[in-house]
Amino acid sequence: MELILHHQSLGKVFEVRCLHIPVNDRTSFEGLLQFVEQCVKYEHSLKPNRPIYIVGDSFGGCLAISLAARNPEVDLVLVLVDPGISCAETSLQPILLPLLQIVPTILQLPIPYLAISGGSIPQEALGFLSGNLTSVQPLVAELGHTIKWDTIMWRLKLQKLGASYASSRLHEVQAQILLLARDNLLPNGDVADRLKTMENCKVRHFRSFTDRLILDDNINLLTVIKRANMYRRCRKLDFVTDYLPPTLSEFKKTFDEDFKPYLRLLSPVMLSTLTNGRIVRGLVGVPEKGPILFVSYHSLLAIDLAPICEEFLREKRRVVRVMAHPVFYWENFASSSQELSFFTNISLYGGVPVSPFNMYRLLERNEFVLLFPGGIREALHRKGEEYKLFWPDEAEFVRMAASLGATVIPFGCVGEDDFLELFLDYNEQRSIPYLHNLIDSVNQNFSRIRDTVKGDDGNQVFHLPAVLPKVPGRLYFLFGKPIELKGMKNILKDRKSANKVYMHIKSEVENTIAYLKKKREEDPYRSITQRALYQATWGVSAQVPTFDP
Repeated sequence: MELILHHQSLGKVFEVRCLHIPVNDRTSFEGLLQFVEQCVKYEHSLKPNRPIYIVGDSFGGCLAISLAARNPEVDLVLVLVDPGISCAETSLQPILLPLLQIVPTILQLPIPYLAISGGSIPQEALGFLSGNLTSVQPLVAELGHTIKWDTIMWRLKLQKLGASYASSRLHEVQAQILLLARDNLLPNGDVADRLKTMENCKVRHFRSFTDRLILDDNINLLTVIKRANMYRRCRKLDFVTDYLPPTLSEFKKTFDEDFKPYLRLLSPVMLSTLTNGRIVRGLVGVPEKGPILFVSYHSLLAIDLAPICEEFLREKRRVVRVMAHPVFYWENFASSSQELSFFTNISLYGGVPVSPFNMYRLLERNEFVLLFPGGIREALHRKGEEYKLFWPDEAEFVRMAASLGATVIPFGCVGEDDFLELFLDYNEQRSIPYLHNLIDSVNQNFSRIRDTVKGDDGNQVFHLPAVLPKVPGRLYFLFGKPIELKGMKNILKDRKSANKVYMHIKSEVENTIAYLKKKREEDPYRSITQRALYQATWGVSAQVPTFDP
């Protein structure tokens, strides 16, 4: 059943194999391990530079860990789903098998059911056990025709051996690990804590109440792998070439379900500028083909990213590759998190660690690239700094765009001050000893940006300012007139000309911000109350009007 739910999406990216153990098969754990090992070594011999992904659910997790421990020379990526190694540690294990041999047959099903799932006890199963077991007699009788008791006993012994074997060899595993665990499952939380201390291990927690995690309709294995930045074609991850664009189902799940309340609250207005200077609603003023470099002011806490990604996918069918701060790719920062979060969506929708090399390669591939020259200095600005640009003096991105004949589109975003109010900013946090030390410790663990830039523009320190929500206004975007840099390679050597273009782009960003701040005063639907009344009349899917551009 698990394979049926995932093989279609996985099959678009991987060549899928499935290990099937027949009901009457009595191959030992060592025999099963050798069989899988032969298959993996054969595939590795065909494509030695390609990684092999092993998805191990419950008992399969024991096989996957044991396989990786015995074959460190093979490039493996382990996706462990509630791995069964926990049953080697559970307090039920020493008494479970002897108990099963004396329990009357009619009452035997619920107890082995728990052990077959890896010795892990779902909370709903605990409640089930506390009830009257005789009420399940018809179910036991029916399943008795399908699952033979000797098969159950054999699988329990196999599980115990596999868990013990894998648990004793965890220290030998060198493969990348992605551990998927349920929040409501015990004792797998301890297993997760033990595994995530290993090198190259990431943990993703899910709120799921199904018996088997990947039988949950809301979970897609390929999407989880993509969100965790675990998909790669070679030994080393390449954020540019290994990126897989979101599928239609992923897009609908994100923006029509998970982010729908958030986007409805923002009610973003997208405006663009035609080549004749006319401002229109929508993205018709944005060219269809790249390379395009979008540059702008970075709104507080990056509330501008989700609407941009959604609108370009919905209207232009294009992914905007966001140049993101390295903190989102710092292993310790991303090692353990809830699966559905803002940080994992950055990877799913095209985020790339910001660097000149990555930006050059993206533009070289004719991508749509989004750069915030002010970085997190703008996104995490101080009190009284709303809509203030913190751009460095160097015009490097202009020269890079010109060398590749890219089009630069300056744009502005206004509305953060209608949603959030800074309560405790960076300067105030630095005056509190605990927060001061926390900020310093976090920023020591990843490469700093603009260390060579003097002054406040180079202060790219990551922290989380305390904010207070406000009665929501509205978010406004204006994409300015495209600036063609094709044929302007003369600015590569002429620093004065490059700086002139750079200052022109910066002033255009400031002009778009000034325009939006003025025009939003004319928007009769700037208030959430007026927007709610409009949608109550015309339907929640109706586009809410705005000011006349």
